Amino acid sequence: MASMLTKNLRRVVGAGKQPKLMLAALNNTFYTYANEISHPLNRVPPNGTPEEAVKLIKSGDVVFCSGAAATPITLINAMVEHGKSSNLKDITVCHMHTEGPAAYTEPGNDKIFRSNSFFMGGNVRKAVAEGRGDNFSIFLHEIPQLFYKKIVQPDVALIHVSPPDRHGYCSLGTSVDCVRAALLHSKKIIAQVNKQMPRTFGDAAIHSSHFDYMTEIDVPLPQHGGKGPSDVEAQIGKLIAENLVHDGATLQMGIGNIPDAVLNALHNHKDLGIHSEMFANGVVDLVKAGAVTNRMKKMHQGRIVGSFLIGNQALYDFVNDNPFIEMYAIDYVNNTGVIKQQPRMTAINSCIEVDLTGQVCSDSIGTRFFSGFGGQVDFIRGAAEGVDGKGVPIIAMPSVTNKGESKIVPILKPGAGVVTSRAHVHYVVTEHGIASLFGKNMRQRAYELIQIAHPDHRQTLEKQAFERLKVMPSKD
Repeated sequence: MASMLTKNLRRVVGAGKQPKLMLAALNNTFYTYANEISHPLNRVPPNGTPEEAVKLIKSGDVVFCSGAAATPITLINAMVEHGKSSNLKDITVCHMHTEGPAAYTEPGNDKIFRSNSFFMGGNVRKAVAEGRGDNFSIFLHEIPQLFYKKIVQPDVALIHVSPPDRHGYCSLGTSVDCVRAALLHSKKIIAQVNKQMPRTFGDAAIHSSHFDYMTEIDVPLPQHGGKGPSDVEAQIGKLIAENLVHDGATLQMGIGNIPDAVLNALHNHKDLGIHSEMFANGVVDLVKAGAVTNRMKKMHQGRIVGSFLIGNQALYDFVNDNPFIEMYAIDYVNNTGVIKQQPRMTAINSCIEVDLTGQVCSDSIGTRFFSGFGGQVDFIRGAAEGVDGKGVPIIAMPSVTNKGESKIVPILKPGAGVVTSRAHVHYVVTEHGIASLFGKNMRQRAYELIQIAHPDHRQTLEKQAFERLKVMPSKD
């Protein structure tokens, strides 16, 4: 028996229309079909179980999966079981950071699936380290170009969307990022339709007639957060909020305790704006406190702009059907030409280690890949190029690792990658202070960075700086 959702979709396209498994393009002319996902087509997708839906996937396919809070975990799990039971092989699974177990990366599945990460999450690190998965080094804003330039050509896209409205439109919800570009270039689209996926505005619309199969679920989204910042992280947040964030600033921040610590310390600020590839829980409280108004923004005035998000249920409830939030494609949000137009653009990003000349490693620990380039360089550069001359690019980190090792080092670990170059870096912040590197030579940079290193490591760093630079670090 057809579900109520399917019956409603049939009303949208017209009585008597039957589901078609094949792409509408096969039966339509140029004038009646378009792959633009917001353009309604005269078709209703089949609606069945996840197990039925993933039967569209065959050996040799490239499968794209949406990520973050919109990871289609139910479909991914069904895909893995389908791959094993049907003896499939050579399936490439491409994605940004995803949530869930990522069972396609397990050692026993390596003949069936191979992961290809545009930005690595913790669930694929082991596979990449052991040679069973691949990863890209790519700026976040350039990921859509992989699809537009046909470098990555998905056969099937697995996505996670809200239920359709009365016009048949679903929302990509918490992740627009590179999903829209992937869908425009996917041969087939399988949608996990979840009653608990928020509806968001901006570039998030997709008409359900573009689905080649859909399956209905009702499950909570993956959540992050709940653990408060440590004393060290709180001090970093306080230093940034009190010294580097001004009233009227536009903020970009990632996920984690340091960005949350900064947000926690901004409740007395005024007229802040948000233009960020992603945002998390702390933004909700800032909006409720009246600190975020987006009033000073010249683009999307009065609106928070993001591209993907992940947080707690309070965040998902906040963004649901809320026109105050606009979610756009990552090649727009992270475009430096757009970023630099934001007033007092303040970019707050973290890293793994910084050397004494200001080189920043954010994606690897020595030769071991940890994450990816992400949007760090996009926003660090965009803030530095701010057209009002008031941008503030910030790298923030604790001074030591959990093992007590200094994160300010004479040289990066052998094999470590430079994500943000020494020429890009303006401010580095630890719990011990703020190092201002712009306009400083190497001797002065080393001095600034040693001053914010942990006191237990400063003397050693001075000696190591002399060995590297052949001169003692000095302020002048």
